[in-house]
Amino acid sequence: QGYLVESGGGSVQSGGSLRLNCAASEYTASSYCMAWFRHPPGPAREGVAVVCSDGTTTYADSVKGRATISRENAKHAMSLQMNSLKPEDTAMYYCGEGLGEIGPALRFLVTQYNLWGQGTQVTVSS
Repeated sequence: QGYLVESGGGSVQSGGSLRLNCAASEYTASSYCMAWFRHPPGPAREGVAVVCSDGTTTYADSVKGRATISRENAKHAMSLQMNSLKPEDTAMYYCGEGLGEIGPALRFLVTQYNLWGQGTQVTVSS
């Protein structure tokens, strides 16, 4: 059974930067897309960024221009560089993996990803 492990979270001041990492087990099946979601205080996770096997990336409007997602397919690894962090970015960040093809319009749907890590906490103070 495959699994994902997030790391790189922490506490930073507004304007700071963090690089989040997601490592996949070598036993994890190849994926079409890997994604970062976050769960701020509230009931639901929200999509942050997605990178897929075709090389395309998708960013939420809230992080566009401040975040860069990258993927190393050989390691089934993924990272999210976040700059100019804001208190609104405070959340638990999760990486997810989708095993099937995901169309661009569907890539921020939680239901498209069937494997999730345990999360890494990001806290941004003002």
